[in-house]
Amino acid sequence: MKNILLLSGFLTTNLVFGQIFSDDFESYAPGSYIGPQSASWTTWSGTEGGAEDAQVTNNQASSGVNAIYFSSTSANGGPQDVVLDFGPLYTSGVFTFESDMYVNNGKTAYFNFQASQTIGTTWALNVNCTNGDLYIDDAITSNLVVSTYPQASWFTLKIEANLTLKVWKAYIDGVLVGTWINGVNALASLDLFPIQNSQFYVDDISFNHVPYTLSNVNGMMAMANLGGELAGQNVTPKLTVVNAGTSAINSFDVNLNYGGNNYSQTVSGVNIASTANYAVSLNSLPLVAGNQIYTATVSNVNGASMDDVSSDDTLVGSINPVVPAVGKIVVSEEGTGTWCQWCPRGSVFMDQFNTKYGPFWAGIAVHNGDPMTVTDYDASFGSLIAGYPSALVDRGGDVDPSGMTPDFLTRIQIAPKAILTNGAIWDAASRTLNVSVTADFQATANSNYKLACVLTEDAVTGTGSGYNQSNAYAGGSNGVMGGYETLGNPVPAAQMVYDHVARAIAPSFDGYTNSFPASVNAGEEHTINFSFVLPVGWDENEIHIIGLLIDPNGRIDNAGKATLTEAVSNGYVNGSNAGIFEASENQIDDIVKVAPNPADNETVLYFNLKKSSSVVTVLTDVSGKVIYSQASELDKGSWSQVIPMSQLNAGVYFVNIQMEGLYRTMKVLKK
Repeated sequence: MKNILLLSGFLTTNLVFGQIFSDDFESYAPGSYIGPQSASWTTWSGTEGGAEDAQVTNNQASSGVNAIYFSSTSANGGPQDVVLDFGPLYTSGVFTFESDMYVNNGKTAYFNFQASQTIGTTWALNVNCTNGDLYIDDAITSNLVVSTYPQASWFTLKIEANLTLKVWKAYIDGVLVGTWINGVNALASLDLFPIQNSQFYVDDISFNHVPYTLSNVNGMMAMANLGGELAGQNVTPKLTVVNAGTSAINSFDVNLNYGGNNYSQTVSGVNIASTANYAVSLNSLPLVAGNQIYTATVSNVNGASMDDVSSDDTLVGSINPVVPAVGKIVVSEEGTGTWCQWCPRGSVFMDQFNTKYGPFWAGIAVHNGDPMTVTDYDASFGSLIAGYPSALVDRGGDVDPSGMTPDFLTRIQIAPKAILTNGAIWDAASRTLNVSVTADFQATANSNYKLACVLTEDAVTGTGSGYNQSNAYAGGSNGVMGGYETLGNPVPAAQMVYDHVARAIAPSFDGYTNSFPASVNAGEEHTINFSFVLPVGWDENEIHIIGLLIDPNGRIDNAGKATLTEAVSNGYVNGSNAGIFEASENQIDDIVKVAPNPADNETVLYFNLKKSSSVVTVLTDVSGKVIYSQASELDKGSWSQVIPMSQLNAGVYFVNIQMEGLYRTMKVLKK
C-alpha cells in the first residue's frame, strides 16, 4: 500500500527554527572517518575510526561534493553502526530531523531513533527503505507509514515529532506522507545501521527543537488508519483525535469520506485530558484496488462549530492498496523462547499480523530451549537466524519480528506456482489426524518443488517453570510492548498464553523430495497425505494445519492454512503419492520395516531402535478411517509388532508411524 497524506494541520507554533545541528560533510577529507573528527558523531560501541565508523566519500553528494556511505558486508548487516548524539534527552516540544538520502537500485537503507541516552535500551522509531518503498514503525506498531521514495536519486526525508502531543509526521521532498501517534515519545540519538542488502548515502543531515504551546480548546485530527493495506480486505477504519488544547474535550464528531461514502460517528460523555488522544473505530468497509482519496475530519468539539485551531481539524490522504496474488498466503516463521527477554516483541507483532492480515498470512512460532520446542524444526530454523527474536518471511532474509511488513507486502503480490488446500479426517478416539495437502498448479513446475505440513496450536499454556516468559519490557523501562510493560519479569506461567506454537513438521524442514513428478503442468493437481497422532495435552480446537510449498531455492512459494474443522469440511483427498515417506530421507526409514507386503492375515512391523522411543502405530484405509492403533514405549534394540489384517477386505491400507517427532506412512496391500 502507498499511503500519501496531502494536507494536515501545523504541529508547531510560529517560532523561528534555528538549527541545533547540521552537517554537510564538506569539512571532512574523503576517505576519513567522521567519529574522531566530531563530538556529535560516534558508533554504537563507542569505537571510532574503524569498521564500525562511517567514511566520507565524494562518489555521491546531495550538495557540495561529500557525503557518507553505508554498505552491509555481513549477512546480518553492518559492521558499520554510526550514532549521532542529539545531546539532551528530548521529551516535549517539537523535534525536527532532516536528512538527504540516496538508496541504490534494489538495495535497502535503515536507521532508527533511540529513546534513551543509554543506547540499545529503547527504540523510538524504525525507518526502512527497500526497493522504492518506505516503512516506518515505532517498534510497537508496524506500518505506521507506508510510502515510496525515488530509487538511485537523492531525496529529503524529514521527521517532525511533536513530543508534547505524541503526534509525529514524515515528509519526503516536502510532501507529507504519514502522520501517526508514536508509542515512544523521547529522543536521544540517531542510529544509522546498514541492514542486510544495504547500499545508501547520507548528506545534509540536521536536527532542531522548539517548544510547543497549547491553545485553549483544540481537537486535532492526528491519525487516520484505514485498517489494512490489501485490496479485498474488510477493514475497520480508526480515526485518532488528540486534545491539543488545555481544556478537556467532552464531545466531538468524526467523519471519514472514502470512495465517495461518508462514515460518521458522534462521541460524547468522554473526558479527554490535555495532550491525551482518543481513537474512534468506524463501521467496517472494503478496501478497493486503485488509488483512492480519503478525508478525515473532527468537528463540533465540545459542541462548538469550530475550535481554536481549525487548520488541524482535517487530514486528506490517498490509499492505494496492494493487490494480493490469487490464492497467495505468506508465511512468517518466528524464532522465540520463554528464556528470551526480548521475545515478547515477537509475540506482539505476530499477533498484530494475524489480526491485520489473517486470511493472507500464516504465522508459526518456532520455539527454542523451552517445553514447546520441536527439536528438528528448531535446529533447522535456528541455523538461518542470527538471534532471538528473529523472523523469516517465506524463508527470506532474517528480520526482526517488528520488520516483517516489507517482505510480506512484496511476497503477497507474487503469483504462486500452486494454490494449496488442506483436507483432513479427525478421529477423536485415537486422536489421529490424517491430512491431505493438495497443490493445484497455476504454472509449470518440477520435482525440485517440495511439500511439507506444519501443525500449530494457539492458546497454549503450561504449569512448569519452563512456561515462565522472560520479559525485558517489565515496568515499561524499555517502552510499551502490547501490555507486557504491565507484567513482571519473568511473567509467571499462569499469566502466559502462547499462540502460533509450532507443534509438528512433517516430513522435515526442507519438505519431501519426491513430492511431484519431474515435470508438472499448469492445471495439474497433486495430493500428499500426512498422518499425526495428537497428544492428549493438545487442544484440537486450537490447531491450525499449514501446508507449505517449498521452491527449489528453499523459499516458501505458497501455503495453505486451515483449522482442523475447516480442513475436515474441505474433505480428505487420498493422494496419488500416499505413502510418500517410504522413499524419504527421514532417518526413520532405517529404523522400521514392514513385512510381509502384500499381507494375508497379518503384517509385521520390525523396529531397530538406536534409543528408547515412544512409538504410535495407526492403520488406516484409503479414506483415512482408523482401523487399528497402538501406542508403545520401546527400549533400545530390535522389536516387532503384529498388525492384524484377517478381517479386512482386500485392497490398499496405510501404516502410519509417529516416533519422537518423526513420521512415516507405508502402503500395505491386503490380499
